[in-house]
Amino acid sequence: MLPPRIIRRLVLAPLVIALTVAAVLTLPVWLIVVTAASLRLPPPQRRGTRLVWFAVSWLTLESMALIACLWLWIIDLGGRLSHDEREERHYALVKWLLSNVYGAAVRIFGLSVEIDEPRATSEELSRRLTRPVIVLSRHAGPGDSVLLVHHLLTRYGRRPRIVMKAALQLDPSLDVMVNRLPNAFVPPDAETGGVITEIRRLASDMDPDDALVIFPEGGNFTPKRRRRAILRLEDRGLREEAARARRLEHLLPPRPNGALAAIEACPTADVVFVAHTGLDDLVTLGDIWHRLPVRAEIRAGWWRVRAEDVPEGREERITWLFDQWDRIDTWITEHRAAPVSEG
Repeated sequence: MLPPRIIRRLVLAPLVIALTVAAVLTLPVWLIVVTAASLRLPPPQRRGTRLVWFAVSWLTLESMALIACLWLWIIDLGGRLSHDEREERHYALVKWLLSNVYGAAVRIFGLSVEIDEPRATSEELSRRLTRPVIVLSRHAGPGDSVLLVHHLLTRYGRRPRIVMKAALQLDPSLDVMVNRLPNAFVPPDAETGGVITEIRRLASDMDPDDALVIFPEGGNFTPKRRRRAILRLEDRGLREEAARARRLEHLLPPRPNGALAAIEACPTADVVFVAHTGLDDLVTLGDIWHRLPVRAEIRAGWWRVRAEDVPEGREERITWLFDQWDRIDTWITEHRAAPVSEG
């Protein structure tokens, strides 16, 4: 159960700023502690210090974003900003925050992202920001949604809309910024119908430069989740989908209802599928502590299906969605790098 919004604003947001000040003042102590803890790990034993530097950088950027949100709230008192101006300024703030988080990851973790994208024809380039897109991405590895939203904003000039878990509102800057933009938070016990309603709401009024981001798997891949997903399909009598799910090596089977609802609500939108690999095995904090590589390398690929090429009919679209998931799974097999040395 999340605390009420007023508590999150008056307690959690100031707490982050206080933690930032405390972290900066005690940084030498934390560096000594994590260096000692890292002695048990294989060389080059720099993982702990890198994690501390990134945590302090993240807290600092969060605090700066919260102060900026407060300033935007002050200048908007009395409705002095129009709806478009308010959205534009908050999207700019999200872009600034994610760009700096991405920059910190590049400097501290040696992060590199290589994007394998289709060669655009002149027709596709002329249409790039003339219609909205629905982005269907795999869900794996730490920060994949952060990287995806960052690249949508900076590389492709899109304004992302996302349906997220309500618990993410415990992050104060995310709570404030995202709730001021067209996004949706859903509680873990939300009925499927409620989630679908939110997806339809976000998709129904998209502008040409908007992008609705959906992760059809519903969570990061683990063997246990894969088994549960297959059993769930079998229990519902969906034997063909269960058989196809067994053939997926790197993915959970897609849950089609959200994607289909978005397509129905915005039939003019092109659909973009995103595959990525590189940090797939880093799921928990323990994984990150024990197996974070010396250089974090991510390879991503995407392809676009024009709105007019999306099949008609629910069953045809479900089959098509599984076909695209097969393609993502094959792409990952072809591009997944061998395990790199840890550091």
